[in-house]
Amino acid sequence: MTGAGDFGFYVGTWEVANRRLVKRNAGCTEWEEFPGRSVARSFWGGAGNFDEITFPDRDFDGATVRVYDAAREEWSLYWLNSTRGLDPVPVVGGFEGGVGTFYADDADDGVPIRVRFVWSEITETSARWEQAFSYDGGRTWETNWIMESSRIS
Repeated sequence: MTGAGDFGFYVGTWEVANRRLVKRNAGCTEWEEFPGRSVARSFWGGAGNFDEITFPDRDFDGATVRVYDAAREEWSLYWLNSTRGLDPVPVVGGFEGGVGTFYADDADDGVPIRVRFVWSEITETSARWEQAFSYDGGRTWETNWIMESSRIS
């Protein structure tokens, strides 16, 4: 069951190995790989979480704000991009069985999509995040970004 403090595992500093699909919704199988470093903090007694990620060889950095709604028992996750600003559509969901799954309806280059974030393989020293888009209402999914995080002591 999901609850405040679910993202406590991510508080700290992380090296992040990124794999991002070169072209989405085109049958592409080519991935670009690049490093990142994430620093995450908790607030509101664990009902909020913020991380900032820097990508040293990219032309942008990012941040995520995560806020827990106790009445609805769900998290809302907001992505911020240093060149485009706040993505106003949060992905919403929670954790079950150690896996966090979050969804939103959005658009990709003007095309309506369903977005899915999955947090999995969570340990004290590692975590995996992946983003997938569905262009057919959730029947099929294309994973387009994977982050493998390793805690820095």
